[in-house]
Amino acid sequence: MIAKVRIAALGLALLAGAVADGPAAEAPPGGSRGACYCRMADTLQCTANLTEPECRHRCDEALCDDWFWKDRLPCWNWGYGG
Repeated sequence: MIAKVRIAALGLALLAGAVADGPAAEAPPGGSRGACYCRMADTLQCTANLTEPECRHRCDEALCDDWFWKDRLPCWNWGYGG
């Protein structure tokens, strides 16, 4: 019986903490940021920490052949420097 009371108290404490903090995945001001990849003349370049509209604008200005944006991910250098 004591175990059930402890489990219920723990559950209520966790629930109260989650409600007080609000949504965990709330986007930062201006939208979420991520990696912006631009493919141009068989090369792939990445610019980090851009929102999707910033990525689209940057790639339009750079006249990219193709572009894609990865939400909340850093740029990947496709190698380990070795």
